[in-house]
Amino acid sequence: MAVADELIDRFLGDLNRLRLDQGVLGLAVSGGADSMAMLLLAAEALDPEGLAVATVDHGLRPEAAQECALVANACRKLGIPCEVLEAEVAPGNTQEQARIARYAALGDWAQRRGIATIATAHHADDQAETVLMRLNRGSGLGGLAGIRSRTRIEGCEADIVRPLLGFRRDELRAIVEASDFDFVHDPSNLDERYDRVRMRKALAQAEWLDAAALARSAKHLEEAERTLQSLADMSWERSADVSGSQIRVPYTNLLDTNARLVRRAMLTLGATISLGEVIDFLKTGRDRANIAGVLVERRDESYFCSKEPPRRGN
Repeated sequence: MAVADELIDRFLGDLNRLRLDQGVLGLAVSGGADSMAMLLLAAEALDPEGLAVATVDHGLRPEAAQECALVANACRKLGIPCEVLEAEVAPGNTQEQARIARYAALGDWAQRRGIATIATAHHADDQAETVLMRLNRGSGLGGLAGIRSRTRIEGCEADIVRPLLGFRRDELRAIVEASDFDFVHDPSNLDERYDRVRMRKALAQAEWLDAAALARSAKHLEEAERTLQSLADMSWERSADVSGSQIRVPYTNLLDTNARLVRRAMLTLGATISLGEVIDFLKTGRDRANIAGVLVERRDESYFCSKEPPRRGN
């Protein structure tokens, strides 16, 4: 196996910028070209003793067990421990439920192994597709920041990092094709019932769109999102007053900061609400409203959030 030094250096540089711990790095490897390329890059860039691989069998296709075996066999050749995880996918949107089950299985695996960070193989083309899909839905800044380079996902206690967001799909495929390792062709990647597949096809047909440039824009927006969240967090730590079932947060002259503070207060009180929903409420200029089971009131230079009292029975 021989991977170009320039590619190894790029991978290692991006990984080092994302990863804070120095323990074992987990790799989520499906067997597709993207994740197999990540496996090969990691095997070249890092000591195999500092790596561990998990591959998830969702039980959705009869070929899944064979695909997991392909990953396990590659890991044996590379001297990297690999565990096949079984995940039960709940009814509903198949792709979304499979994602939830996958990260839950990866989180359990990481906890058992004492792994703090898991790398996934999302790349620049995935990022471009995500940004365009969210533009088409009218998403705000948080949505347009796309796939986060480092994040936490509900149901998975490990940090998730994406060191391949600067790589193109064709680059990654070329790495695997130049190696002695096989990879999996997932038929769902061609199924136009899924929004992402339709967007991928549209992006391929629009030669004037630059996927790498879209991915760079998402990176800039992610940094802007982090900056705005940091400003709100500092304001919370400095001025929020949490008292029993009521929370007071300061009113500022920044709509985004106000929305983040109010949303954090509402989440603390047990509400489930998006930042966009809070922004929409604040834009109405109303001083009082019951939202998602929380009473939100603006008084003077503060917002007061409290649990909505239970309704009296007849």
